[in-house]
Amino acid sequence: MREIAATWMRGGTSKCWVFRRDDLQVPDLSVDEVLLRIYGSPDHRQVDGVGGGTSTTSKAVILAPSATSGVDVEYTFAQVGIEEAKVDWGSNCGNCSAVVASFAIREGWVRPGASETAVRVLNTNTDQLIVQRVPTPGGVLDEEASATIPGVPFLGAPVHMGFVDPAGRSTGHLFPTGHQRDTLSEAAGGVVVTLVDAGAPVVAAHAADFGVRGDEDIAELDMVPGLLARLDAVRREAGVLMGLAPTPEAVARAVPKLALVAAPDAANEEGTDLTVRMLSMGRFHPAVPVTGSVALTLAADAPGTVVHDLVPEGRPTTGLRLGTPAGRVSTFAEEHDGVPVVGVVRTYRRLAHGSVVLPDPPLLPSASA
Repeated sequence: MREIAATWMRGGTSKCWVFRRDDLQVPDLSVDEVLLRIYGSPDHRQVDGVGGGTSTTSKAVILAPSATSGVDVEYTFAQVGIEEAKVDWGSNCGNCSAVVASFAIREGWVRPGASETAVRVLNTNTDQLIVQRVPTPGGVLDEEASATIPGVPFLGAPVHMGFVDPAGRSTGHLFPTGHQRDTLSEAAGGVVVTLVDAGAPVVAAHAADFGVRGDEDIAELDMVPGLLARLDAVRREAGVLMGLAPTPEAVARAVPKLALVAAPDAANEEGTDLTVRMLSMGRFHPAVPVTGSVALTLAADAPGTVVHDLVPEGRPTTGLRLGTPAGRVSTFAEEHDGVPVVGVVRTYRRLAHGSVVLPDPPLLPSASA
């Protein structure tokens, strides 16, 4: 039996356990094996572990101070499988990213500024630099709950997150196929999609092409016969076209993400540019993944994309206002020294701090379980 130091945190609309990278190095075990047993996987309830049994609560944030110039913290994200004994390292979680700056300051890795502190975070999954700004009045981290975001009923501490030059971090190109729109095969429904890589690889498709409006509650969408299977077929073919895997079967569950998009209802969604329902790990996300919102922001500014066709003409290009199941999420788009920066304001909260217990082997469930 081994105790591993950990902090439980909410970042955005997700919950994650935060670990120092060195603490997950266990003799004779891979990090995958360690995380799966800590989280209680494979088991749909994760009853014998710290996982929450959903894609937004089975996440790990692994951190270390960086020796690289211009980078303060190296951040690796792990999506821990629930029903399968697999850890997905192929993407970042933008919501979980929101916890990094405060953790680094508390650990003493970053010296706080007099009023605000900028922490330069390198996500190792996607080689993405994220500049996070948190309030530090008088040189002290301020974690006062003072801001709200859709999808979280309580106030949280704010963090301003900017993804620096986010295009093509996974595939090398903003539009991996070289086209603003692609038509998929008949096996995937023959639908027209936009494949975009910024923040994370994302497939954007018209909700109407799947017989839905795009503004439904996610519980209602979950009940549409065959919808999730059709969307997964689209997502998997898109993953191959984007160069993320050689076959549809080999495409990871985490990426690409898939966004069902629609024009906002003027009567019910005033102040919204685009309505979105996004898949995460095979289920509809309760709000919208931060990385997905970055991708949609850049796609909205590119004529010819599925997304651009739906947003209002003449809207400001300083961000995108997304109508999500939890409410409106707004992104920002800026330039600093000629470099594009796209991001959002999220909130975070420390929930608990202590240690998690890794039991002795065997680490997989017994045959009788």
